[in-house]
Amino acid sequence: MSTVRKQVILGAYLGGVNHHTAWWHPDAGSQIDFGTFEHTARTAERGKFDFFFLAEGLILRERAGRIFDQDVIGRPDTFTVLASLASVTEHLGLAGTINTTFNEPYELARQFASLDHLSGGRAAWNVVTSFDAFTGQNFRRGGFLDRSQRYERAEETLRAVRQLWDSWNVDDIVADKESGRYLRRAEAGEFEFHGNQFDISGRFTVPRSPQGRPVVLQAGVSPQGRDFAAANADAIFSPYGALPEAADFYRDIKSRAVAAGRSADDIKILPSASFVLGDSEADALEKYHAVREEQVTGQTAQILLEQIWNRDLSGYDPDGPLPDVDPDPDAPPIIQGRAFVHQDRFDTVARLRQVAETKKLSLREVVIDQFERGPVVGTAAQVAEKIDSFVQSDGSDGFIIGSHLVPWGLDEFVDQVVPLLQDRGALRADYTGTTLRDNLGLPDVRAAHAAPTHAAHA
Repeated sequence: MSTVRKQVILGAYLGGVNHHTAWWHPDAGSQIDFGTFEHTARTAERGKFDFFFLAEGLILRERAGRIFDQDVIGRPDTFTVLASLASVTEHLGLAGTINTTFNEPYELARQFASLDHLSGGRAAWNVVTSFDAFTGQNFRRGGFLDRSQRYERAEETLRAVRQLWDSWNVDDIVADKESGRYLRRAEAGEFEFHGNQFDISGRFTVPRSPQGRPVVLQAGVSPQGRDFAAANADAIFSPYGALPEAADFYRDIKSRAVAAGRSADDIKILPSASFVLGDSEADALEKYHAVREEQVTGQTAQILLEQIWNRDLSGYDPDGPLPDVDPDPDAPPIIQGRAFVHQDRFDTVARLRQVAETKKLSLREVVIDQFERGPVVGTAAQVAEKIDSFVQSDGSDGFIIGSHLVPWGLDEFVDQVVPLLQDRGALRADYTGTTLRDNLGLPDVRAAHAAPTHAAHA
């Protein structure tokens, strides 16, 4: 454990159309009304959070050809939402999930550089990939990119985007002979990029943005994904919310970053976490179990397990045992549009069966027990202590915090937990930087990656 007290990084995510969000709750708000996004962002800024994060789905999810009920709620365009939030916040970072498979570098560079200008240096890009024909049918002839090429395209996309961001020279000092004054000249640099995925050249239209480069976020679990994130990302979303697995992941990513020629501090590790607060630990646990019972209906449990088994499980009783058949990985996918996060179907099924046998759980109870996004449950003091201890133990550098209740749930965390983290010296009392990169404690890239400068003297 480090002897220097770490500051807890906090991001806020807005729960979308999934089984974690209590969209059925009488106090739940709209998923697409601007007031929902505004309230969550303003609340996060009031709590001195580092950034607001939006996930994005590019296609409506399906089960056996029928659209999921939740997906009819919809999701508006990420850039439009974040640009709108830039006008109602002052310090909060604005992070969006945008796909490298179905977008072009020039377009991405312009959009994020523009958002960085509009927000005064608060833009962040969560770099993701896709490879399946189901998602790709909305975008391109042929429908998909070969799976083996998705990281190649992502790596080339990011390199090309950064080249465009770096192409403007804003540091040339020139002498104005008429006035006798020295002036700064913004010079639109040319770019030229050649690779297996892209062959582009021209002049970039957006001047260098306040951060120099918007912050890059990424999530990678596979060895290839970890290498890509460690070499390229400023922060990585960790799938591990419990020690010691989280600490092992933390050390692995940091060591890969060093192997890639970076400092271990140049990349931040951030798992997501939900929370439930109570007046006592028993009260919090009672609330948590009630929420989980409501979140995981029999149908929800069936669909989540169908993605692993890749079979129609509608004939199995949710209150009965787990299916006694093996997964069918070679069949056409029964669930389309959900990210598959399990590395091995057979190993996952074996683990779930072991849990069911050991704990004497039904099909639905196994899902309630195992399919959870790192809940932090307890009194406000207990939650603050758990978060702080986890970060100080190098399980992560912070957390992406969300609530099952949109958009009001985050208020409880900001009102009750944030002051306790501040009292512990683990969270800033106020913002100290002018950009998201400053507030995250990331290196200043403006000088390191500026175009060559030339000074002219009268």
